Amino acid sequence: MAAGAVAAVLLTACTGATVAAPLPPSPAASVATDPALADYYSQQPAWVDCGDAQCAHVEVPLDYSDPQGDTVSLAVTRLPARGTAVGSLFVNPGGPGGSATEYARAADSVVSDAIRDAYDIVGVDPRGVATSDPVRCLTDAETDQLLTVDGTPDSPEEEQALFDTAALLARECERNAARLLPHVGTVDAARDLDIVRAVLGDSAFNYLGKSYGTLLGATYAELFPETVGRMVLDGVLAPNLDFEQTSHGQAVEFEKVLRDFLRDCLANDGCPFTGTVDDAYARLAAWLQGLDGKPLTADGRDLTEAVAAYAILANLYFPHYDYPSLRSALDAAIAQGDPNELFELLDARISRGPDGHYLDNSTDAYYAVTCLDRPYAGSDEHVRELAQQWAADSPMFGESLAWGMLSCRGWPASGERITDVTAPGANPILLVNATLDPATPHPWAEALHARLAGSRLITWDAVNHTAYGEGSSCVDEGVDAYLLDGTLPQADLTCK
Repeated sequence: MAAGAVAAVLLTACTGATVAAPLPPSPAASVATDPALADYYSQQPAWVDCGDAQCAHVEVPLDYSDPQGDTVSLAVTRLPARGTAVGSLFVNPGGPGGSATEYARAADSVVSDAIRDAYDIVGVDPRGVATSDPVRCLTDAETDQLLTVDGTPDSPEEEQALFDTAALLARECERNAARLLPHVGTVDAARDLDIVRAVLGDSAFNYLGKSYGTLLGATYAELFPETVGRMVLDGVLAPNLDFEQTSHGQAVEFEKVLRDFLRDCLANDGCPFTGTVDDAYARLAAWLQGLDGKPLTADGRDLTEAVAAYAILANLYFPHYDYPSLRSALDAAIAQGDPNELFELLDARISRGPDGHYLDNSTDAYYAVTCLDRPYAGSDEHVRELAQQWAADSPMFGESLAWGMLSCRGWPASGERITDVTAPGANPILLVNATLDPATPHPWAEALHARLAGSRLITWDAVNHTAYGEGSSCVDEGVDAYLLDGTLPQADLTCK
């Protein structure tokens, strides 16, 4: 669940540098570092200038049960505070598979001016992701196959293609990434963050995590509650949910957001639909079904039902810029028979270049982490039954998201998991969520909030994936007050 791009929201800064009050670790206990990890915690990385930032690599154990064995090299990027730094603010955009180093470089559009003045912004690519010993499983052609296989099979042959493609992913990950595969889970990635925290000289771990980044942050809080500083989890992925629960929850919410998109489309020029939302929905469904037998073709690529549906789903995250782009692309495809805009939208979301080469390892990393964190063991018959059931409450997306769980079945590695986060003794954590977030539904934030003593929840009454920096001054002011001086809302807050 990638957090995607974040719109720039520039808040008015005070004259001169903004000063934030540092928050020490909770007094519960000091961290007793495992002596076997002492060398990792005390290492002195070589920082180099890398454009507008400072870059380094930090070594961590490949296997925390064998600290003297192989290591993983983590890429770390730090943007120094524009004023006097009170410490580091670690950031993660989600995914799993999103690059935190690139996210840190985009800090001017990720956090407010006040936060940029007060904190060094730090991004650490999680192990296996982007520039931190990236996990590699599939060729470009195999990635195309994985992302374009028909997720709404109409025949035994199409079902078999799903089974074969899922088996291909597991087989190739085992063949090409066997060293890393058992060690790219969220628990190990959270342990890595504590080493980087210490290496940077921070006594408290201050953090802004979005989407999957909230799971990473919550896991850190469970493992290291005594070093939690100011932690903001935006677009909450609840740790207790299994693969079925997350997939079904997303199917239902994306269905709601699709109707919101159609409502918006009908209210604007350039919409290929007319009539009511139900009319537009029926027209879209009929068009997609038509692609199943007669895809649109451009430059040797076929816009099939599966590809078009995926392009639509991938562009329902951020209404303020997804909706206009998707409206234009659907108008070109439906009214003019031109699929190029839809291809461009999809390619941007899956990091596929114009030449068909994937520009990063985000797809491989997504499955490597997800399947380790949320293994799946459903039988063919069970998945088939779920696909039929989910189609009832999510006719557009339910079936394909059910079949999509096959990708994690028979995964060739297993890892440690944390499914209940209470973070005893941690400083209070701030949760943020939109009411209608298709990728991380609001009830997930409520569930984690209930488990974290002293936490607060800021709810943005809006359709959007994540909330901070997405257009609500109410949300932004609440988050900034917490990050800058430790002030939480007196009670849970709803921003209209």
